[in-house]
Amino acid sequence: MKERKFVLGALIACLVLAAASLAGLAAAKPGKKQAAFKVAWIYPGPHNDGGWSQAHDAGRLAVEKALGGKVQTTYKENVFSNASVPQIVAGLARDGYNMVFATSFGMLELGVNGQLWQKYPKILFEQATGTQVEKNQAEYFGAAEDTIYLSGMAAGAATKKGVIGYVVPYGIPEVVRHINAFTLGAQATHPGAKVKLVWTNAWFSPPKETAAAKALINSGADVIGQNVDSPAAGVYAEKVGVPWVGYDSNAQKFAPKQWLTAAVYDWGKYYVRRVKAAVDGSWKPGFYYGSIKDGFTGLAPYGSKVSAKTKAAIAAKKKLILAGKWNEFCGPVYDQSGKVKIPKGKCLDPNTKAGIDALYSMQWLVKGVVGSVSHVQPPG
Repeated sequence: MKERKFVLGALIACLVLAAASLAGLAAAKPGKKQAAFKVAWIYPGPHNDGGWSQAHDAGRLAVEKALGGKVQTTYKENVFSNASVPQIVAGLARDGYNMVFATSFGMLELGVNGQLWQKYPKILFEQATGTQVEKNQAEYFGAAEDTIYLSGMAAGAATKKGVIGYVVPYGIPEVVRHINAFTLGAQATHPGAKVKLVWTNAWFSPPKETAAAKALINSGADVIGQNVDSPAAGVYAEKVGVPWVGYDSNAQKFAPKQWLTAAVYDWGKYYVRRVKAAVDGSWKPGFYYGSIKDGFTGLAPYGSKVSAKTKAAIAAKKKLILAGKWNEFCGPVYDQSGKVKIPKGKCLDPNTKAGIDALYSMQWLVKGVVGSVSHVQPPG
């Protein structure tokens, strides 16, 4: 009996000591690891489209590299209609996402989409290419018209006929000002050059982009440019031996012999800065319009068809842009009918509200553009 009591007492003593040890270990543990900040991107096309969406996804990967375990990222791709964005955001909210970057026109603007910031006040929203700024929503884009103008200079130097084809998606102001910048750039190196338009009415549609390039070449264009998201037009241009100017990303590998250059974006510079601010609590809404000067916009490497003379001309113009001494929308600039749209001595300066308002509402085409503005808007 005494032996049983001794064993029981010893067992109780051991349990007490074990409990004390566990309590000590728990007390010695550092504070609970903070959950990763969750960030999502919404793309209008595939994340590996070779163009717009891929450039944004490179920015997402830059965030992962810069912030490591502090963040958890995801993306939703092939969002062809803005009408599906509210459902996507609802799912992200259920999954505990703290921040959403919507990378295409209208995803967080107009109608129901324009009220998502209000419906989900704990989520930080950012939209590319728009203008709606709210207490938890920011807007961002950049002066691609500058680099598109420079890429247009490469196209103008390459054309022999003075006829350049341009594959375009929707007739929104963003695309219209890019058409105009490209045309003015082409005319800088080939006075009197014409730029023919074919509208695909889609951000990403390789079949339509291929058909558009084919139609433009068959109608006399001897250089192809684009403002759409895939390299399909370039693949066709390579096949038939026609020089090509891309857009969004360095897509030289798709047309190694015919590649000229492309206006590109470094979205990562912006994304890393904004996500860092969100993580440390210093994020604020605002409107960002990046430039060549801050490295947000730039030119992709030149192809072998771009001459030293053309490179020098582009470099000289870029130097003026960097110095703030010139932009492509300084008058006189004429529309298709020959009417002065920007008088001599006046510029559409993106550093002013008046300049941004004019750029973000542009619906007229410059002299030399062959075609009209499409009235088809992005779906949704």
